[in-house]
Amino acid sequence: MKLVFAGSPAAAVPTLRALAASSHDVALVITREDSPQGRKRVLTPTPVAAAAEELGIPVLRTNRLRAEAEDAVVGRGFDLGVIVAYGGLVREPLLSAPRLGWINLHFSLLPRWRGAAPVQRALIAGDDVTGASVFQLVPELDAGDVYGMLTQQIGARETAGHLLDTLADAGAPLVTRVVDALASGTARAEPQVGDVTLAPKLTLDDARLDWSEPAVMLDARIRGVTPEPGAFTLLGGERFKIHEAHLARDAAALAPGAFALREGRVLVGTGTHPLELVTVQPAGKKAMAATDWWRGSGAEGLVAE
Repeated sequence: MKLVFAGSPAAAVPTLRALAASSHDVALVITREDSPQGRKRVLTPTPVAAAAEELGIPVLRTNRLRAEAEDAVVGRGFDLGVIVAYGGLVREPLLSAPRLGWINLHFSLLPRWRGAAPVQRALIAGDDVTGASVFQLVPELDAGDVYGMLTQQIGARETAGHLLDTLADAGAPLVTRVVDALASGTARAEPQVGDVTLAPKLTLDDARLDWSEPAVMLDARIRGVTPEPGAFTLLGGERFKIHEAHLARDAAALAPGAFALREGRVLVGTGTHPLELVTVQPAGKKAMAATDWWRGSGAEGLVAE
């Protein structure tokens, strides 16, 4: 089949590569425009754009799937559209332009966690299991019938970044199997079953830690917002990032937000038992081991705001 692919971040690249290696023709890739990255704000293509150019596939850069995308797809003989984390909505007439419409690889067990941040929300909520779903795109958000699904256990110390990488790799062959089935006319889609939960895009407020919460909830939030936007608290009015922390159930209680060094471990109090800080990043500095920060900070007696 003649395919159009839409995606932007690294999580979409495994599916693009799998489709490019299949018997189908990925004739066009649509991705978001190049954007400034890093401290020097260097204009950088999306990971999907870089992969498509390496594969020799024509690329359309646009931040909205509107006029430019419509001109490139409508009436051009595409059989199917495949979208993975593009970062924008597909509306008519683009939605029905390919002969078989569009399918979407979504990183959740639909209908749980419809929306932009399903992996992050699953972790923050303390889910034990997540997965990926390939479904028919419809006007309603992530509501179409499902062609295929896979499940994935969530590790006790897994971050959103690691889990998303795992699901992206596992989801790519799932997409190719669905595309093959659509091409042969054997694909069957089933309506979504279960309670709908929403996964809106994370904000900075989602990443701020409330030390009065139980340690298990704080641990889940830290992992859910890592690497982006990155868990933080305030120390002396400045943002103090926490890249990695572990539950410290064996440690004596501390007041919520209070820091202490005990038996070589940097601990911070929560609503239950403390958390052990492993990797932190003070304002204006690089990430470092929490023990290194403690030695150089004079942190004794600090309380997070």
